[in-house]
Amino acid sequence: MDAFAPTPPEWTQKAIHAYQFCCPSCRASSLEAAQVWINRRSPVLTQDHRRKWQEFYNCQCGCVWWAWSSDRPPSDLSNQQDSELS
Repeated sequence: MDAFAPTPPEWTQKAIHAYQFCCPSCRASSLEAAQVWINRRSPVLTQDHRRKWQEFYNCQCGCVWWAWSSDRPPSDLSNQQDSELS
């Protein structure tokens, strides 16, 4: 499954909106999802003219959820890179 495929997979049709960036059923993070699809064909512009996309997650618990890319929490990778530069 290609996360950037232009056509949405069948499983995305039953997705529910997660208002926190985790599975609304079991609270698993997006990193634990069995499948991921990002709807990059329909970006939405925010008030500050930035793009955001719907990210769909098929959780291992069976729940299918989506959230806005702009709601994704900051990555720990940026902190690791900063400490390596010091």
